[in-house]
Amino acid sequence: MPQIFDPVPHDNCDRILCCYANVTSKIQVVRITNIANWYFERVVFPGQRLVFECPRPAQLEVHCGMMASAILSDTIPCTELLVQEGDDNFFPSDPVTQQRLELLNEGSPQEVMSH
Repeated sequence: MPQIFDPVPHDNCDRILCCYANVTSKIQVVRITNIANWYFERVVFPGQRLVFECPRPAQLEVHCGMMASAILSDTIPCTELLVQEGDDNFFPSDPVTQQRLELLNEGSPQEVMSH
């Protein structure tokens, strides 16, 4: 999957395709900062899904908040957002899985643990 901006470093051949969904009512900024010589940042609007390619060890930081201040609300290993290429159904249809992802996106770890 080619990316126009900030392509994945060529020296990293172990790339994965990922999908992140913003199920909150707030605009989020997501970033990957743990990969040397590469910086990935995108704005994800409420209800939007972001499909992206990244190196396997990448971690997605999710920042929420108002315009002037953003708070790091979650860090997700990108391997948890992995999409199988060629799979037409890369969004979970299982309601329990969907609810767990929504709770993770909302930043409610206590609720996730109880499910």
